[in-house]
Amino acid sequence: MHGTIESAATLDALRARATSLPLEQFDPGDPELFRTDTFWPYFDRLRREDPVHYCKNSMFGPYWSVTRYNDIMEIETNHSVFSSASSLGGITIRDIDPDLRRESFISMDPPRHAAQRKTVAPMFTPTHLDNLALNIRKRSAECLDNLPRDEVFDWVDHVSIELTTQMLAVLFDFPWEDRRKLTRWSDIATTIPGPDGLVASEDERQAELTECAAYFSRLWKERIAQPPKSDLLSMMAHGTATRDMDAKNFLGNLILLIVGGNDTTRNTMSGSLLALSQHPEQYRKLRQNPDLLDSFVPEVIRWQTPLAHMRRTALSDFEFRGKQIKKGDKVVMWYVSGNRDEAAIEKPYDFIIDRARPRTHLSFGFGIHRCVGLRLAELQLKIIWEEILKRFDHIDVVGEPKRVYSSFVKGLETLPVKIAA
Repeated sequence: MHGTIESAATLDALRARATSLPLEQFDPGDPELFRTDTFWPYFDRLRREDPVHYCKNSMFGPYWSVTRYNDIMEIETNHSVFSSASSLGGITIRDIDPDLRRESFISMDPPRHAAQRKTVAPMFTPTHLDNLALNIRKRSAECLDNLPRDEVFDWVDHVSIELTTQMLAVLFDFPWEDRRKLTRWSDIATTIPGPDGLVASEDERQAELTECAAYFSRLWKERIAQPPKSDLLSMMAHGTATRDMDAKNFLGNLILLIVGGNDTTRNTMSGSLLALSQHPEQYRKLRQNPDLLDSFVPEVIRWQTPLAHMRRTALSDFEFRGKQIKKGDKVVMWYVSGNRDEAAIEKPYDFIIDRARPRTHLSFGFGIHRCVGLRLAELQLKIIWEEILKRFDHIDVVGEPKRVYSSFVKGLETLPVKIAA
């Protein structure tokens, strides 16, 4: 395969820089490292030499990096010191203008967090997931049966985006003909504005998010006027903790649910095919024994780590692993590094679909903010691969993926593939 982004020599040079650069100059949150897939040696070195690292200067301002698995879990569960609150900056490395911050239940601290989260939790109960599984299987089968044969196409657009967007439309009971708006809004919510981005400026980004809010406000008014139903919007419209949300909290929760339902599943769906193409012996193993899907799914989610980090803000001065974190400091928990921590995961750089403990990973977070829809994400991935294995001997990746310019969403924009007739 030939790189469409950088030559192999350039990538080797970029990776080599991580061994020669002084630690005080490390900026592991640079989105360019993620676009070029050259961040790995930076985190390897930080875990070894400086697991709680301070970056003084970056495009996102100063921040701490926490890179080891167990340290991340410790920060994640210490709510008295490390806050998720949107008013302090929220959950991503990028700071948002205080006037534009939108609260969601993932960017709330206890006890307010639990009440809003509980409102949507019934969507992800085992009984409800059993009902959704029938829908997922039907749509997965239709999608796969309509894929081109003997021609190159983009797996991300034809499969990953299409199936996750269909699922989001079902979860929200969203107008079917407009479902791709959900994909667009998810991408806009997490994009970094700039000349090469989806939007050129923050003003453009906010304009599209305002359009998202207006569209959902119309649907909200319809749901309030109707008896409660089992879609996410109706659950929030009738839930005691969410029915009186202000406009910012409303949009914040919408974006959380859209991004959570779109980016994570979509990028793992794309990453699963890429991982198998890079590890043909694992692909053969899966075709020979489809029962391995139960361990394959969490291994893929660890391997891809669709959200590279979560951020907290220190509520007080705190000493952690010998480092002095100050009140107001930004603390970034690098899930993507924790998921390659040799101290917590055996052979973390090996993709092993029959791994003994595949659920040892941080991709869904840990503690009270653990992803509310994680079982649905696993279900979607399992069903799509059950249906793939029924239909195709092999799906060939025929070019390098184009990766997202982001150190938050770790995803693929395109993945060229071909299925033999």
